[in-house]
Amino acid sequence: MKPVRLLSGVLTVSGWTLLSRVLGFVRDVLIANYLGPGAVMDAFVAAFRLPNMFRRFFAEGAFNAAFVPMFSKKYEGHEDHEHFASQAMSGLALILLTLTGLSMIFMPALVWATAEGFAGDARFDLTVEFGRIVFPYILFISLAALFSGVLNAAGRFAAAAAAPVLLNVMLVAAMVVAAQTGGAVAQALVWTIPFAGIAQLALVWNAARRAGFRILPTRPRWTPDMARLVRIAIPAALAGGVMQVNLLVGQQVASNYDKAVSWLYSADRLYQLPLGVVGIAVGIVLLPDLSRRLKVDDQSGAREAYSRAAEISLALTVPCAVALVAVPLPLVSVLFERGAFTTDDTAATALAVAIYGLGLPAFVLQKILQPLFFAREDTKSPFRYAVVAMIVNAALAVGLAFVIGWIAAAIATTIAGWVMVWLLFRGARPFGDVARVDDRFRRRVWRIGLASVAMGAVIWGVNLLLLPMFGMSGLRWIALVFMILAGIISYFGIGHLIGAFRLSEFRQAFRR
Repeated sequence: MKPVRLLSGVLTVSGWTLLSRVLGFVRDVLIANYLGPGAVMDAFVAAFRLPNMFRRFFAEGAFNAAFVPMFSKKYEGHEDHEHFASQAMSGLALILLTLTGLSMIFMPALVWATAEGFAGDARFDLTVEFGRIVFPYILFISLAALFSGVLNAAGRFAAAAAAPVLLNVMLVAAMVVAAQTGGAVAQALVWTIPFAGIAQLALVWNAARRAGFRILPTRPRWTPDMARLVRIAIPAALAGGVMQVNLLVGQQVASNYDKAVSWLYSADRLYQLPLGVVGIAVGIVLLPDLSRRLKVDDQSGAREAYSRAAEISLALTVPCAVALVAVPLPLVSVLFERGAFTTDDTAATALAVAIYGLGLPAFVLQKILQPLFFAREDTKSPFRYAVVAMIVNAALAVGLAFVIGWIAAAIATTIAGWVMVWLLFRGARPFGDVARVDDRFRRRVWRIGLASVAMGAVIWGVNLLLLPMFGMSGLRWIALVFMILAGIISYFGIGHLIGAFRLSEFRQAFRR
């Protein structure tokens, strides 16, 4: 995949992801408005995190790491890739059906294990109720991830990237209808989630069928390919589980403080926007490309793909990180402060946003470094590194909580993220030149940082100038849009002038 095609694929995924995240913001603004930080929102956040946790454990972690490289190589080598995908789908469905049944039976124990601070108050029973409704979502979204992997391996990124849009469209619609008709917004929200999973699965299944892939359920069989898939997937699943443990440690710490779960959730939604739009998108495009190149021993092409992926990621996320650190308060205020979301909630959430912003480049770099291992079907090394990061996260989150309270969870997440990057970077050294960035990256990376700092100074000044407007309900959206536009123009203008990137590269990618 040439650099322009790599950028084009990233922009395709990023465009749909951006739409999904914007709709996700609308969803979260409505949740904060209708439910507000408190018992109901805490219960929803904890319940919805359960299927999402297992989704990342089974689908996005283990399956992307194990299935996509294997399928890509079979597809590229004209082997029986459809039979392999059908067998993998059937085995995954059997595991997920078993997991869903057990989880719905033992939901009280699951809630206690993930949000022990809820025990003894109304949040616990509410989370159990919500959890049993939303948990089947994992079955549909994990199968959707398989079909998404098939499409990504074939270089077809649009449908898989568009699927999450359906979830947010359906959730926004459900809340608005419930609010307008006097219904229970929280109930409408949780009941819509499993049906949204069905819609997402239907979209990617149909896209795969239209692309010529005939993947159908079959009786699961223990074949050499399935044995190899499991051997690769288990360490990846454990690595994904370790990362989810980090999230759960943060939730456990936050659950002992009133509203803290809601504050961290709202902050998480803000930094997840650039992480999803850029970091996850680049990782999705890079993994099958590296797998194909290593299959044919194209070392120089693999190095160029890795270098361009790192360059694109940092060029688009470092300025976002600077913005989250420089002006978190107006961002949170405009996006969330209304209804039950008060100024105190804004201040607490903004603090968490700034801390997560410091870790954003690390979270993105992980998505770039991990495919170097996964493309070689090495999932054990990332698992070992994730265990070290988990220990660091747990020690800091629990230890610092006694001193600084709930915000320790955000600090621990950020530090653990940078520890993980350092371990991945060191572990990739034996891969040779493939894991070393090229001269173009070295020339540009410091210029990207310089342009980002200059942009931070611009938006900080604009924030001070427009401060009165941010306090006016009718004008604060205009002030925010103006500040964002000032940041975009200053960053891309300065970056182009000092050679951090060439705007023509983006124009060529958009034309494809």
